[in-house]
Amino acid sequence: MEKVRPHTLSGFMELLPEAQAKFDKIADTLRRVYSVYGFTALDTPLIEASDVLLAKGGGETEKQIYRFTKGDSDLSLRFDLTVPLAKYVAMNYAKLTFPFRRFQIGKVYRGERAQRGRFREFYQADIDVIGDGELSIYNEAEIPSIIYRAFTQLGLTRFVIRVNNRKLLTGFYDMLGLSDKSGDIMRTVDKLEKIGHQKVGELLTGELGISESDAEDILRFTKIDGSTQQVLEALGEYRGRNETFDRGLWELETVTRYLADFGVPQENFKVDLTIARGLDYYTGTVYETVMLSHPEVGSICSGGRYDDLAGYYTDRKLPGVGISIGLTRLFFVLNDCDMLSEERMPPADVLVIPMTQELSYSVSLSTALREAGIRTQLYTEDKKFKAKMSYADKLKVHFAVIIGEDEMAEGQVSIKDMYAGQQQKVPFEEAPEFIKKVLTLKPDVKPIKDGQ
Repeated sequence: MEKVRPHTLSGFMELLPEAQAKFDKIADTLRRVYSVYGFTALDTPLIEASDVLLAKGGGETEKQIYRFTKGDSDLSLRFDLTVPLAKYVAMNYAKLTFPFRRFQIGKVYRGERAQRGRFREFYQADIDVIGDGELSIYNEAEIPSIIYRAFTQLGLTRFVIRVNNRKLLTGFYDMLGLSDKSGDIMRTVDKLEKIGHQKVGELLTGELGISESDAEDILRFTKIDGSTQQVLEALGEYRGRNETFDRGLWELETVTRYLADFGVPQENFKVDLTIARGLDYYTGTVYETVMLSHPEVGSICSGGRYDDLAGYYTDRKLPGVGISIGLTRLFFVLNDCDMLSEERMPPADVLVIPMTQELSYSVSLSTALREAGIRTQLYTEDKKFKAKMSYADKLKVHFAVIIGEDEMAEGQVSIKDMYAGQQQKVPFEEAPEFIKKVLTLKPDVKPIKDGQ
């Protein structure tokens, strides 16, 4: 039989066990943080009817989706977690309690050209708060604290949450008489970090046909910088000229007012008027988070406020605010920048190693350890002692529990601390508590190196 060369498609990530453990640690940390803020877990189908999935699509979105037929059904793989959420909320509106707070960590698919750091199959980690008819601005004020807690729990410290408000931008462009071009201007201004002020200015006067004086005003506005208070004071000079601008400024002031109360240090937050987010459905506060040590990576967490989540599925107004972390890309970047922790993340804490043919004693101990909540693996392969200990070392387990004829006769077990290199005998019935006590004292391992 001819053998097929095993290979993985370009743009799809597969990890070795140790790397997978670190990836799962990141995902578990995000789940824990999201749960602390009262978000409920949600899982939507990978496959949706194409007409449902593409209701908000078209253009580039339609080109990138994986679409196929099965019988008479026209089906597509989801390309993000937001559109399935919109469908879910519209379909289950009568059964949900609003504001509806959900988080979802799941795979999405995009048929774009695979390149370094960009994937065709990747995990997103999203949270959204959905209101019924209206949604308090204070939900937008809480989002930075969730971002801050998530990244500090992962081990990141050197990052900045950059915040702006689309109403500020819309109102400012309206002051210049450019409201009909505001969407195009925002998408152009959003490229500032990638191409710089000069190129953006050329696009504004060239492709968009904006006068040089208006382009200069736009670029001058985006350069307003300083502390949060300094930026707000500078923006206050425009107050009273445009209703939309004034509303945006009030929202920005409200979001920033509660930062300290929500536990976000000033050094991890910045009002940045260059942030626009390219997607048109954002209507208020927008967020982007960048790593200070690696600004070239771009945003590692982004999102914002939208006023009509499910307009393609229902007439009900369902405003919301949410953020998304591209988990696969973030993991790739952390690994590529050598930022992942080198701490051990074994699949088990204990490896029970029988040294006799009679396994009842070892099986009973494994059961007792597991009932105590200790992750335990039982090694039953017919290997020499050296090979068994080598296996324990490769797995990076904390404890190897060795059971021979002497241990069984004495009603004891030999426990070797693989980290400390020490070994001692403990009575069988005391082994779970002995091991659990050591594990309890062990600090929680963060998936990212200290000081990042």
